[in-house]
Amino acid sequence: MRLADLLNPNAVRTPLAVSDKQAAINELVDAIAACGGCTDSDAVKRAVWERESQRSTGIGEGLAIPHGKCPFVQSLALAIGKPAQPMEFGSIDKKPVQLIVLLLSKPEKKDEHIQALGKISKIMSSPQFRQQAYSATTPAELYDLFMRADS
Repeated sequence: MRLADLLNPNAVRTPLAVSDKQAAINELVDAIAACGGCTDSDAVKRAVWERESQRSTGIGEGLAIPHGKCPFVQSLALAIGKPAQPMEFGSIDKKPVQLIVLLLSKPEKKDEHIQALGKISKIMSSPQFRQQAYSATTPAELYDLFMRADS
């Protein structure tokens, strides 16, 4: 599995237009919807927010990976957003997030969903990569960074 197959360059937002957790999730779902990645963005937002309400996906080190499964998702899809300022996300390390990577999938694609989460986590585990991602200033720069890391 390649993240390049899941991430449309038009679904990368730097900076996000919003400054709170739920609005950030909504903006990223809307980005995927604008790329044709889902047919009912409201249902997808509810699915992601339901998952987020169970336990924060702010995993620490400045990263959040909100995710959800919904039948209105066309196929596995990613969106990446970088807040203009670090954002409170209820992270496990109590620190604000500097990057949000949203993953969407169909409910029956559990294995692929888990593989994609693992791939994102592996790429983001590099302190050097995280710093480069957190320093990116344009959507193209952030997109290219992920494409190079995935090759």
